[in-house]
Amino acid sequence: MASTARKLNFMINDDVAEELERLVPAGKRSRVVNEAIRKELERIRREALTEQLHVLREEGPVYAPGEVAAELRKDREREG
Repeated sequence: MASTARKLNFMINDDVAEELERLVPAGKRSRVVNEAIRKELERIRREALTEQLHVLREEGPVYAPGEVAAELRKDREREG
């Protein structure tokens, strides 16, 4: 599947740009930057989801040890 690309205009600190130019050949810089942004976006997504889970855990009911397993067992018996 062919992917499309967009040209974006944003600023990169001089030290980062210099290191990118020094370490990555000209024809591969877009791929390296794209992959770095993709990884950072995934990290941001995971952090947001983790925060949502923490909020849900704080707002949700508290179950005694073994209570969840017992409820799952009952539910499976009803299905079977």
